Amino acid sequence: MTQSIDQLHLLILNVGLAIHNADWNWKNVSSPFTRLYYIMEGTAQIIFPDGIQELKPHHLYLVPSFTTHSYQCNSHFTHYYLHIYEDHQSESGILEDWNFPIEIPADNLELPLIKRLCEINPTMQLPQSDPTSYDNNPTLIRNIIKNKQRTFCDKVESRGIVYQLIARFLKDAKPKVEVNDNRIQKVLSHIRKNIYKTVDIDSLAAISCLSKDHFIRLFKKEVGNTPLQYINQKKIEKAQLILITEDIPVKNIAYLLAYEDHSYFSRLFKKITGVTPQQYRELYKK
Repeated sequence: MTQSIDQLHLLILNVGLAIHNADWNWKNVSSPFTRLYYIMEGTAQIIFPDGIQELKPHHLYLVPSFTTHSYQCNSHFTHYYLHIYEDHQSESGILEDWNFPIEIPADNLELPLIKRLCEINPTMQLPQSDPTSYDNNPTLIRNIIKNKQRTFCDKVESRGIVYQLIARFLKDAKPKVEVNDNRIQKVLSHIRKNIYKTVDIDSLAAISCLSKDHFIRLFKKEVGNTPLQYINQKKIEKAQLILITEDIPVKNIAYLLAYEDHSYFSRLFKKITGVTPQQYRELYKK
C-alpha cells in the first residue's frame, strides 16, 4: 500500500505530563484519536480485548483510535501523553490503515522531542486524566480550535515532532490489508481518495480492468470483505471521526459522505457500530 507524505496531516489534540499514584484506572475507553505514551517512572497496564500490555519506563506505546481498552495502575506512575488524529479531509489514512507495534524501546531522541512538544503547546495539557473529562465532543472541539489558533511556527515544529515520533513506529508497521494484487491496490487507493464521493462497483471494476463478477471475487479474496462492505466500513469510520470532531448535523454528514438517503446512512451506522449517529455523538457529550 502506497502512502504519500504530502497527503499526511497529523494533528495534536493533547500533550502533557501525567503523574499518578495508583489512580490511573479507567474502564472501556475508546476514542476517535490515537494515543502515544512515553513512560517515565513506575509501571501500569493497558488491557486490550486480546491481552494485557505491561507499560515499562523508557518505552513508547501506541493505542490506535477506536480501540476499546482499559487502564490499570496500582502504584506511582509517571508518563507523557500525546493524542493525535488525522484531519478527516485528508486523503491519506496512515493511522487507520496501518497496524503499528504497541511497544517500542525509546532511544535518546524521543524524550527531548516530547518535552519540546509540551513546551510549545502549554495550552494542550489536560487538567485531569479521567477520559470522561476530555474525551467528549465539546472538549475535543475546543482543543481542535486551540490547535488551529497556534502560531504558524509552532504548528510547523509540532508537526515535525509528531512525524518523527510516528516514524519510530512506522519502521515495524504493516498495512492492515495485505494486498498482493496491484489491481486491488489501485482500487483501494481510489476508494481512499474518493471517500466523500459515490463509489460504485462498476467504476471500481473498470479501474481494475476486470469484469464485475471477477472483480468482486478477487476483491473479497484479497481484502476479506466485498467491495461494498469495505466502502461502507471506511465511510462509517470517517463519520465517527466527524461526529466527534465537528459540530455538523447528522444529515449533513450523510450527504458529505455521499449518502443521499440519510435514514439509510443512520441504519448502516447503527449496523456497523451498534448505535445511531446521534447516540454515538451523545456518548461523547456526556
